[in-house]
Amino acid sequence: MRVHRPWMAGVIALAVVAPIAAQTPSPTTPAAPATAQPAAAPRRIVVPDVDRIVSVRDPQRSPDGAWVTYGVSTVDVATDKSDNDIWMAKWDGSERLRLTSTGESESAAKWSPDGKWISFVRQDEKKKAQVWTLSRLGGEAQKLTDVVGGVSDYAWSPDSAQLVVTSRDVDPAAAEDKPDRAPKPIEIETFKFKRDGVGYVDGKLRTHLYLFDIARRATTALTSGAFDDTAPTWSPDGTQIAFLSARSAMREKSAVREVYVVEARAGATPRQLSAKVARHGEPLAWSPDGQKLLYMEGGDPRLDAYEQFHVAVVPAAGGAATLLTPTLDRPVSDAVWSKDGARVTFVVADDREVYVASVPAAGGPITRVTKGQQVVRALAESPADSNFAVTMSTPTQPEEVYALDHGALRKLTGHNDWMAKELTLGTVKPVEFTNKDGVRIGGLLTLPPGVTGASKLPFVLHIHGGPNGQDTFGFMFDREWIAANGYAVLQVNYRGSHGRGQDFQSAIFGDWGNKEVMDLLAGVDWAIKEGIADPARLGIGGWSYGGILTNYTIASDPRFKGAVSGAGSSLQLTMYGTDQYIVQYENEMGQPWKTMDRWMKVSYPFFKVEQIKTPTMFMAGEKDFNVPAIGSEQMYQALKSVGTPTRLVIYPGQFHGITRPSYRRHRLEQWVQWFDTYVKGAPATTPKQPTPTTSEAR
Repeated sequence: MRVHRPWMAGVIALAVVAPIAAQTPSPTTPAAPATAQPAAAPRRIVVPDVDRIVSVRDPQRSPDGAWVTYGVSTVDVATDKSDNDIWMAKWDGSERLRLTSTGESESAAKWSPDGKWISFVRQDEKKKAQVWTLSRLGGEAQKLTDVVGGVSDYAWSPDSAQLVVTSRDVDPAAAEDKPDRAPKPIEIETFKFKRDGVGYVDGKLRTHLYLFDIARRATTALTSGAFDDTAPTWSPDGTQIAFLSARSAMREKSAVREVYVVEARAGATPRQLSAKVARHGEPLAWSPDGQKLLYMEGGDPRLDAYEQFHVAVVPAAGGAATLLTPTLDRPVSDAVWSKDGARVTFVVADDREVYVASVPAAGGPITRVTKGQQVVRALAESPADSNFAVTMSTPTQPEEVYALDHGALRKLTGHNDWMAKELTLGTVKPVEFTNKDGVRIGGLLTLPPGVTGASKLPFVLHIHGGPNGQDTFGFMFDREWIAANGYAVLQVNYRGSHGRGQDFQSAIFGDWGNKEVMDLLAGVDWAIKEGIADPARLGIGGWSYGGILTNYTIASDPRFKGAVSGAGSSLQLTMYGTDQYIVQYENEMGQPWKTMDRWMKVSYPFFKVEQIKTPTMFMAGEKDFNVPAIGSEQMYQALKSVGTPTRLVIYPGQFHGITRPSYRRHRLEQWVQWFDTYVKGAPATTPKQPTPTTSEAR
């Protein structure tokens, strides 16, 4: 609800890779002699560590399977910005190289099918995102495209002669941005007119597909109309392009998206392949012989906020689609074909785990490929074999790139290996308990470093957003930071979360703040009964739907001594028309003037404000159109009015997610300070930790 060819290693290293001050030496490069230093004692995690953790994503295998490119995001504390670069690792794990280091952010790296180029997206001098390329023979990156509206996505043609790009229309009458010129008024006539991170959507400027001829440097429109076209992918013979678009008559008041195919030539008419009325999703993937197209197919479009996709395959010429996962009551994603087209491999979200599975392309039994308390995703195949590059995370390790080689995971990168050397982390344990309805609820308990058993600890119930998400065995800085300050942290996958089936996921449809609160409080009761949580020192907090549930829970139970509600809301009636969820609201709640009782029921925290005695800090991004700051402002004002201790923090210029590094650090610090003050009852008790060094290799 609230809710991406043979390489000449020596030439690459000399000609393409920029110098890296602290790059890990490869096995082929002798390391400089170092004076032995005594190992520092492991320490607890501290806020500055959040800037040292490297985000690793989007692995892509080369056509010959010998290399994997991937994205790396780091933080520059001095400029208060994040920077994204492209790196490359050898499939055998022997080398790891940095390909870009300009200070500008690069993303969406892809290999040309002939193996001659690595492409990526970077802004140009006009601040427009364009496709750039690096030659396998070395040299500087060169700007390839010059699309007027910029490039938001792209794909190489099989012969490496063309790109298909997605680009947003440009208003030819728009005035150039000048400091002394007022911006044009925003004139809106669309039903859906807000989007977080974008702003107001007037419906006049749409995203379409364009063909870019590399030899001629020419751009030709492929699609047009009052529709947004996304996720293009080429057929193996290069004659057709599949894409997603909402073109039906119900598009304005539903989340329905269809799968289309269009000939790769100007003037061609798209034809619809998907037949079921549902929201369809990426990835779109052609079978190796080009006879079938794979895509994700949703269920009842009214349940789009609780979507659970299945893998579907349809004949490219048209016809009935076949679901390959009809009996798998779990959400799937990242589906890819095997080299011979005989199997489809995909990712499954299942009760705190995320794993890889496969199924025969003709249908049949599903085989689980990876196992364990971990999160594996981002499948990237190569035409050279049927193995994959993936990302994998555990409770103690952020995502790194791994080779999924004949079913076994083999680590390829180690950007965050410093953590195991320097830090002692909390202990994350899977837990289960039963709520008052007799439903089994799963969760994760994190104990402070060094704590192994029940100790009646100060306690924080940390609530995930979505609600269509889940707390997993992947690494999470927030829970580690709170636990490092002496708290037991419980995360509950309440009804509404995914990973437990469609019925569990959609159980809260039109009934917010009821079953979820029951499940959350069952977790608190369990932690108290087990002697883990001190009943006199209970805290609660979350972001997005986690913030919304924080409000619902403190309005339902007075036991909590301190709460943090991030990007939340309570007077849900006033969210109608102020955020981006208008379709969901009318599907679930109806039009307020017709269903006022229903809207008032889910707005109960605001109307029970005099019963809320929990000191609560509210936080929000100033420009959030997902859960606008007004939701936090209203609750802050109400608590202030009735005299309950409260505080409001607004992050300037931020959308739903807080991305500025200094604001992220501030948010983390404020959470623990608030809990220390009201849950522990001892202001300024956060232990001082040594400031981490910044010279460790990333």
